[in-house]
Amino acid sequence: MITAGVMLSLFLASMEGTVVATAMPTIVAQLGGLAIYSWVFAIYLLTATTTVPIYGKLSDLYGRKRVYVASMALFILGSVLCAQAQTMEQLILFRAMQGIGAGGVLPLAFTIIGQLFSLEQRARMQGLFSGVWGVSAVIGPLIGGFLVDQVSWRWVFLINVFPGLLAVGLVWFAWRDARPGEAKPVAVDYPGAVLLTLGVLALLLGMEELPAPLSWALLAAALALFAILVFVERRAADPILPFHLFRDRLYTVSLIHGFLSGWAVFGSLNYVPLFVQAVLGTSATQAGITLTPMSIAWTVASILAGQLLLRLSYRTLALIGMTILTAGAFLMSTIGVNASQAWIMVYLGMMGTGMGLSVPAFLIAVQSTVPLQELGAATSTLQFSRNMGSTLGVSVLGVVLSSRLASSLITAGLDPAIVSLNALLDPVASQTAAIEGSLRGALAVAIAGLFCIAFSAALAGLIAAIFAPRGKISQMTKYNDR
Repeated sequence: MITAGVMLSLFLASMEGTVVATAMPTIVAQLGGLAIYSWVFAIYLLTATTTVPIYGKLSDLYGRKRVYVASMALFILGSVLCAQAQTMEQLILFRAMQGIGAGGVLPLAFTIIGQLFSLEQRARMQGLFSGVWGVSAVIGPLIGGFLVDQVSWRWVFLINVFPGLLAVGLVWFAWRDARPGEAKPVAVDYPGAVLLTLGVLALLLGMEELPAPLSWALLAAALALFAILVFVERRAADPILPFHLFRDRLYTVSLIHGFLSGWAVFGSLNYVPLFVQAVLGTSATQAGITLTPMSIAWTVASILAGQLLLRLSYRTLALIGMTILTAGAFLMSTIGVNASQAWIMVYLGMMGTGMGLSVPAFLIAVQSTVPLQELGAATSTLQFSRNMGSTLGVSVLGVVLSSRLASSLITAGLDPAIVSLNALLDPVASQTAAIEGSLRGALAVAIAGLFCIAFSAALAGLIAAIFAPRGKISQMTKYNDR
C-alpha cells in the first residue's frame, strides 16, 4: 500500500510538468502575460527547490509519513487554487503554493524507496518507479492537450485532486513511521532554510531583471546570502544542507551532474510546446505528443539502468547516458522555422534516454553510500540540485527568449511593443500574413538560441561525470541493507 501510494503521488508530480507546459501557450493567449511566461515555471521550481532540503531534514527528524502527507496536502490545495486563477499574476502566486507542496513529494518518494528496500531491490524499484514516472509523463502531454483543446486549461490542475487524496490515504494508513532522532531531539535549521530561500529568490530575480541596474544589486545580495548560508550551516548542530558530504567526490559530482542535466533538459523542455505551436503551427494536443518520445525513452532507459547497475559500473552507465543526452541537446540547437516535428521528437527521445541512464546511476550510488540518518538529506539535496538547475535554466532562458525575440523583431523592421503572439497561439486572433511570418521567424531564431545554451549545459554535465569515482555500487556501498 505504501508503494502504491508513493507511486501515485510520483505519477501526479511528474505529470504536472508536462501537462502545464502543454497548456501554457493557451493560458498565455487567454490570460496574457507573455513577458512573465517563464515565471509560471520558475516560481513553481523556486518554491519546490528551496523546500526540498527542508522536507528532507524534517523527514529525517520527524519521520517520513507526516512530512509526506503535509507536502501532498499543500500540493493539492495549490492545484485547486491554480484552476481558479483569473490573471497570470494570480496563477504565478498559486503555482508558488503548489511548488511548496511538490518540494516534498519527489524527494520523499525516492527517500522512502531508499529506506524500504535493499540495494538489489532499490535498483529494481528505481526502474519500476521510473516506469510510473514515464507513463505519467507520456499521458500528461496527451491529457493536457486534450483538456486544453476540448474542455478547459483549468482542468490540467483540477485533475490532481482525486488521485492526490487517494495517495495520501494509502500512505497515511499503511506507513508505520518511527522518528529516527527520538533519542536525541534536534532543532530544525530554520535560519539555514530562510537564508537558502532568500538567496535563491534574489538570484532568480536578479537573472530576471538583467541587464537592469537593479539586477546587479540582487545578484550581489544573492552572493552575500549564500556566503552567510555557508557560514551558518558549518556551525549548525544539524544543518539543512549537509556540507560535510561534499568531501565525498561521488556526492559532489552527483550534485553537479544533477544541476547541469536539470538545466539542459527541464530548462529547455518548457519551451518545446511554445516552439511547436507558435512556430510550426500545431495544436496543443500535437505539441503534447511532441514531448512523448522523451518520456518513453526516459522510462525504458531507467528500467534498463536499474538492471545494468547490478552488472556494470555506475560511472560507465552515467557516461553513456550523458553522451547521448549531449548529442540530443546539440541536435535540438540546430532546429529552425522549417524544422520537422518528427525529428524534434527523435532529438528529445535521445535526451530522455540520456537522463534515464544517468540519473538513476548517481541516485542509487549516493543512497548506497550514506547512513540511514542522512538518507533524507542526501536524497533531497540531489533533487535540490536538479531543481536548482531547472529553475535557473527556465529563468535564464526566459530572459534570453525575451531579449532575442525583441532583437529579431527589430531586425525584421517590427516594433516589439505592437506585435502579439496571440495570432500564433489563438485561432481567434489575427494579424497580417507578413507580420505573422516575420514573428514566426523571429520566434524560431530566439528559441533555437535557448537550445544552444541547453547544449552547453549538457556538455558541461558530461565533463563533470568523467570525474566520478570508479567502481560498481555493490563494491563501494556501505549501507546496502536497510
